[in-house]
Amino acid sequence: MDPVTVTHGTSPVVLGLPHTGTFVPSDIKKRLNDNGRKLADTDWHVDRLYDGLLEDATMVKANFHRYVIDANRDPAGVSLYPGQNTTSLVPETDFDGAAIWNDGEAPNEADIAARVDAFHRPYHAALSAELERVRKEHGIAILYDCHSIRSHIPFLFEGRLPDFNIGTNLGVTCAPEFEAAVTSVVSLALGYDHAVNGRFKGGWTTRHYGKPETGIHAIQMELAQSTHLASEEPPFAYDEEKAAQIRRHLQDILERIERLSFSARM
Repeated sequence: MDPVTVTHGTSPVVLGLPHTGTFVPSDIKKRLNDNGRKLADTDWHVDRLYDGLLEDATMVKANFHRYVIDANRDPAGVSLYPGQNTTSLVPETDFDGAAIWNDGEAPNEADIAARVDAFHRPYHAALSAELERVRKEHGIAILYDCHSIRSHIPFLFEGRLPDFNIGTNLGVTCAPEFEAAVTSVVSLALGYDHAVNGRFKGGWTTRHYGKPETGIHAIQMELAQSTHLASEEPPFAYDEEKAAQIRRHLQDILERIERLSFSARM
């Protein structure tokens, strides 16, 4: 199993998908408990949701599950949200705070280091290479990091999560016109609500790569899974009708930031 799949494109936009993969090596899978083997915290069908929305966009997709190692966490293990409940580089619990490993079989430091080498590092090597390739070609690269999560998770946040959650680390990871362009689309999306730098301000990927002064801009989009799943419970089925509705807005977002990137390089 290749840890990462890259679809090369010619657009300035690069789509990152760190959490859609479901592969778990057999030696790791046997250490997961029954709860962990559900893989409930997958970004279900996000690759399908974005497929074909922007012609010639590059896509970098992690094929391994986030329980193996989380490609959107600092490899040094530094928390994204100090003082708040979250999951770590190799999660010990699911999003509800429930254990995912058999007693005594949680990964140790050596396990984590090995997984960084085998999975985390190859994903980011591929993503970094694609961003650099695109930047050399266009003078600018836009990383749009694609995510989804259940809309109700009391362990992580109160109440219901908005449908669209835009993260730019409080405006640090992209030029303001890119954040404004994305916000303008979701603000006009009837029947949907949104937040900008709310509970989700952009993960490690967005914060690591988003350096506008170098020509690389990064935006994270965290979608509530209620926008495109039939149910946020197993089997997490894709809802064609819901997905078709939100895909129109996602396509508008990607097309706008692509147009903006072309104008920004002139």
